Amino acid sequence: MTGMHQGGAAAPRAVVVLAFPGVLGLDVVGPLEVFAMANRFGARPEYATSVVSMAGGPLVASSGLAIGTEPAGGVTVPVDTLMVAGGYHLRPAMDDPELVGWLARTAGSARRVTSVCTGALLLATAGLLDGRRATTHWSVCEALATHFPAVEVETDRIYVRDGNVWTSAGVTAGMDLALALVEHDHGPEVAAAAARELVVFLPRPGGFPQLSTQLAVRRPVREPVRDVVAYVAEQPAADLSVPALARRCAMSVRSFSRTFRRETGTTPAAFVQESRVQAARRLIETSEATADEIARSCGFGSVETMHRAFRRTLGTTPGSFRPDQRGGS
Repeated sequence: MTGMHQGGAAAPRAVVVLAFPGVLGLDVVGPLEVFAMANRFGARPEYATSVVSMAGGPLVASSGLAIGTEPAGGVTVPVDTLMVAGGYHLRPAMDDPELVGWLARTAGSARRVTSVCTGALLLATAGLLDGRRATTHWSVCEALATHFPAVEVETDRIYVRDGNVWTSAGVTAGMDLALALVEHDHGPEVAAAAARELVVFLPRPGGFPQLSTQLAVRRPVREPVRDVVAYVAEQPAADLSVPALARRCAMSVRSFSRTFRRETGTTPAAFVQESRVQAARRLIETSEATADEIARSCGFGSVETMHRAFRRTLGTTPGSFRPDQRGGS
């Protein structure tokens, strides 16, 4: 929006969040707190946020939290950012022609359209993702691709931007999305200040994987194996050979390898490689370090070894994750 208030102040950016009974509360509250914090740290024009539902009035989130909403039909101000929240009870919303129609009409005049978590399914139902790249919670990426074949689903992204449509992964990724929107509007300083005040990870790039290597494996039962999993994540440049890790657990190599695989579902060598690739990918996307510096700091030893690990694990090269080589995301 470019309108001006009396006195020359820029009109606020209207952020409208669409919710429904059973919505995930954090899908709504998380982004709202980001926008509120951005206002505190100098976002000008400020964000003016509201939560709407088709009926208006209080609705109950999946956690039992009561959320006050305004009737969607009562929205009269120009919408800058339309955000659709997600939740486990999405089917009634997807089957509501009034809601889907309102969403399609409102999106048509908004500066940008966004979704958090399974809210992408509502955008797809309204035809707003046809021919676009999009993401959603990892558990429903397959459903999005199956039921909406016109959507190019990216399964391992925190958020995806395609033109004026932004979609994000599940729950806390909505805060990553909101921080990215703030950065797009007001620059990295305001977004970083908001992130620090909220005590969240500094704005993660869209290509950051939804599930870390540590979350993707089963949680080990035995404490020594849990300690090894944490150590690998924290010290990618250390000696992470199987004999070295076995010594940390005071086990023989054979016993350690067998125990690690039984408790995590993968081998120590595969886990170490995936952890190092993830650490390197994070540095590639968030730092200006050279390929050689990243390879050494993540335990690969050489750029060539890092390239081979990326090819085996991700099917692509490290350079493909450089922001200036990915294009808009």
